[in-house]
Parts: sequence; C-alpha cells; structure tokens
Amino acid sequence: MTLPKDAFRRFQEELAALEKQIEHRTPPPKKQTAKQAALSAMEKAREEFLTLRERYKLSVADVVAFFPEEEGIAYLQALIAQAQAKPRRGRKPKADT
Repeated sequence: MTLPKDAFRRFQEELAALEKQIEHRTPPPKKQTAKQAALSAMEKAREEFLTLRERYKLSVADVVAFFPEEEGIAYLQALIAQAQAKPRRGRKPKADT
C-alpha cells in the first residue's frame, strides 16, 4: 500500500510545525563553563547552609568552621559591618526662601 505524495508532504509539514513549537516553547539551556558551574554549586551550598544555620541556631564559630578561612573572616567582617552600619538618612527638603 502506498500513500499519496500529498499525505506524506502534509505529514512532513505538520511534523516540522510541531518541532518548531517545541523549540520556541523551551529554549536550549545555556552551557556553563566549569568555573561557572563550580560557583553556582558553591552559591547553592552557601544558601543551604545559611538556611540550616538559621533553622538550628548555629553559632558564629560553627559558621566560621564551615567556610574556608578567608570566607570565614569575610563573613565575620560582614557581621561586624552590619552591626555598625548607621541607617541612611533621607534627604532634607529644600527650604523655600
């Protein structure tokens, strides 16, 4: 049994239209370099740890022990800076003279 060429051509067109719809619906994921993948993995791990720190009320010593030495120091410096930060003052309205 042979199909008419018209039916085969319509099938090919419908198949191409479906493939185009799929391509437009889900754009291909961007390829990451190894360095970007490592950074995103570190960010994910950091977020998870900070969530655990808040949930289990871990101390600063626990946090510092978790991070590499440089990052632990940076974390402590950020905590100190937050504690010492002054609230921003708003602009004073101009005096009309």
